[in-house]
Amino acid sequence: MSKHISKSESDTINLGMKFASSLSQGDIIGLSGDLGTGKTHFVKGICEYFNVVDNVNSPTFLIVNEYSAMKDNHFFEIYHFDLYRIKTTNELINLGLDNYFNKNAIVLVEWIENAENFISPNYFVKFSHGADENERIIEF
Repeated sequence: MSKHISKSESDTINLGMKFASSLSQGDIIGLSGDLGTGKTHFVKGICEYFNVVDNVNSPTFLIVNEYSAMKDNHFFEIYHFDLYRIKTTNELINLGLDNYFNKNAIVLVEWIENAENFISPNYFVKFSHGADENERIIEF
C-alpha cells in the first residue's frame, strides 16, 4: 500500500483521479474509513477521471448511485455503494448487490467492512484522519 497525505478536499479529489487511472471495467474498489475521512471526495475524483457529469454524492440512504461514465469514447457504468447502514449479509442479499458486479462496470463500495464476507474487492483504499482537521491519510 502506498500512503498519501491530503491537505484538502481538492487534494483528495486529485488523489481519486490519480488512482482512477489504474482502474478498468470489472474492478471492485473497497473504501474503508470513519465518517468524514474523504471517501466520497475520493469517489468524486474517480468519477471526474471517467467524465461523469452527474452530481456525485454519498448514497447513504439510497444505498447505491449509478453513474454513466466514459473513457476513450466508450460508455460504461460506475456503481457507487454506501453500506454504512447495512448490518447483515442478508440485507446485502436482499438488495441484490451481486447483480451489480459485472465486467462492464466499475464498483465503488464505501464501508466495505460491512460486507467483508460478501464482497472481494480488487483494490482496497483506507482513509483516516490526519494531524489536523483538514488532513487525511489515504492508503491504496
